[in-house]
Amino acid sequence: MIEFYIVIIGMIAMLSLLVFEVERPEIILPSTLLLFVMTGVITPQEAIRGFSNEGMLTIGLLFIIAGSIQNSGIVDHAFKKLLNRSTSRKHMLAKLLFPISFLSAFLNNTPIVIAFTPLVKKWCEDHHLAPSKFLIPISYATILGGTITIIGTSTNLVVHGLLLDSNLPGFTFFELGKIGVPITLIGLCYLIFFSSSLLPERGGTVNIESLREFTGEVLILDDFSYIQKTVEQARLRSLKGLFLVSIIREDETITPVSNTTLLKAHDRLVFTGDITTITELQSHKGLLLQSNGGSSFPKHHQLTEAVVSHHSSLLYKKIKDTNFRSRFNAAVIAVHRQNQRLKYKIGDIILKPGDILLLATGTDFYKKANTNDFYIAATLEKTMMTRKQTWNGWFSVGLLGTMILLVTLGYISMLTGMAFVTMLLLSLRIASPLQAKNAIQWNVLMVVSCSFGIGYAMIHSGVAAFLADLLMHASKPFGLFAVIMAIYLLTNVFTEMMTNSAAAVLMFPIILEVSNTLDLNPTALAVTVTIAASASFATPIGYQTNLIVYGPGGYRFKDFLKVGIPLNILTMITTVLLVYYFWL
Repeated sequence: MIEFYIVIIGMIAMLSLLVFEVERPEIILPSTLLLFVMTGVITPQEAIRGFSNEGMLTIGLLFIIAGSIQNSGIVDHAFKKLLNRSTSRKHMLAKLLFPISFLSAFLNNTPIVIAFTPLVKKWCEDHHLAPSKFLIPISYATILGGTITIIGTSTNLVVHGLLLDSNLPGFTFFELGKIGVPITLIGLCYLIFFSSSLLPERGGTVNIESLREFTGEVLILDDFSYIQKTVEQARLRSLKGLFLVSIIREDETITPVSNTTLLKAHDRLVFTGDITTITELQSHKGLLLQSNGGSSFPKHHQLTEAVVSHHSSLLYKKIKDTNFRSRFNAAVIAVHRQNQRLKYKIGDIILKPGDILLLATGTDFYKKANTNDFYIAATLEKTMMTRKQTWNGWFSVGLLGTMILLVTLGYISMLTGMAFVTMLLLSLRIASPLQAKNAIQWNVLMVVSCSFGIGYAMIHSGVAAFLADLLMHASKPFGLFAVIMAIYLLTNVFTEMMTNSAAAVLMFPIILEVSNTLDLNPTALAVTVTIAASASFATPIGYQTNLIVYGPGGYRFKDFLKVGIPLNILTMITTVLLVYYFWL
């Protein structure tokens, strides 16, 4: 009985930490798992079983294959051509959403949204349209498309692995498509015909005019006492509410500025932060205030907008404690949270998931920036595709298509097919070991693997049976249809509070108990949980693609509610009806 209370308390603590974003999920879940091992709720062997689960291993290999296709640039190139041929809002939505949802059925949707967000923003600027009318539909289309195949999202593969782990038949490659195709078609029609009237006419969070209130410029005169001294010696790092972004020296722009940078006469110092305090610099002899919130940002800089990811190593740390400048060759100009600029001293801001950073970046920022840290939402310079890149991209697509065909026909298992394709990509040097390592989202694998052990703890302690009993008592009097609806709703609530894969894993032991008690087909309930865990439309924090478009679209929280809740209802009703029809 003590194990029951340990798991209940541990689960409540875990959910609370996730909801209030006290730490990253890849730290919270392993800590919870360690608690259950130390208290004897599960054995060490059970705790690490998730790390060898077929679904988890398949996800890791899929990251490499999808990354190879994405890195080739053929997808970006194709959609640039598609955008150039679009002329009107609905025409563009129709031409864009259908291929994007199809692509998401086979590739990880996060890099798809990261790639298309700047492309669509640029297209909107060129055609004098608001990006806010397009970016949420793109995010939703990738979520819907991910429900069509077993490899559409990591959640699909996780539940597939859980079924196999429980000695049950897993999903076939297109089994989820019985639900995924109808909800995608219904969802896309809803987005094409109704989203424009529901979404605001709003631009992104960053524009040059808004930068003017964030920046100020100071000129170093000949009588400044710290000429040929370092920035640190001149005490320009300890100014209240201000941060030295860059130094303009004749035709050269030094950014980011290090503590050891030497100051010279006639240098122009560009500060950011609370510019109302910049007049304090005038008390330093030899410094002449050039502007007070009235000058535009120096044109030499490359401006980048980046969203802090759910899995960033920067989370819950002060900017000044992250070695940001030296680590990324970039300086933070402003931080927006929930579409509002934070007016604290920039170095003291503690970063959270979804924070939008306005950065002045050096030329090598994109090489240094880890995609696990940021979702980059800035328009990059136009790049040319080489013939080798094109060939590698199409070869990767061909390998993936062949693997899908062989898995669908039953000749090989999913894991075997993924492993073979990955081996070919590496041996033919289409993907390098470094690219493969960078493509794998290790934090996702950590969360998924630990979720398995937490699921075992729920089963062994009786918590899963207890929750299943509560769910059945609440919904069974209203019929089997209500039971499926309750499972869908509970999963949907969980997925808004944590990662979608973790929500699916935590719901799995509950649906096993329900299927055993009511003598139902476990696949039916597994499909329900799989779809519900991915169908997160009502908030920007429920799914990472929503978070990516949150800032660039200039959205507010209520915008997701307005467009997402009707789509959530449509998806739920369609899913429950089709699960009842196909499996029960």
